[in-house]
Amino acid sequence: MKKFLALALSLVMLLTLAACGAKPAENDGAMKSFSVTVVHADGTEKVFAYESAETNVGPVLEAAGLIKGNAGPYGMEITEVDGETAIYSTDGAYWAVYVGEEYAMSGIDTTPITDGGVYKLVYTRG
Repeated sequence: MKKFLALALSLVMLLTLAACGAKPAENDGAMKSFSVTVVHADGTEKVFAYESAETNVGPVLEAAGLIKGNAGPYGMEITEVDGETAIYSTDGAYWAVYVGEEYAMSGIDTTPITDGGVYKLVYTRG
């Protein structure tokens, strides 16, 4: 019985450490340049250029005031970009995140920055 409890406790500790280690890093020290194109509801586009040592796109855009949002079950839910609001629960619209021309497979706060990367935030009506 003691071996079982010790094994179970070890497993719980290992899983806890793994979960804590899965949190995205916020700064890796290497400066990277990237751009973000914002496509507004009316189709107009604006391009913003950034340089940062952050690891992920979201913290940079939030600190610069380009995006605002709320913590959601899958990361940051973007509610505003460049002064334009999109809230799915009230207006059926949301901000889609793209890496290059591909729909992002992660939220903005966990999308990694690549040097020379091109990102896009597109106002999208569901």
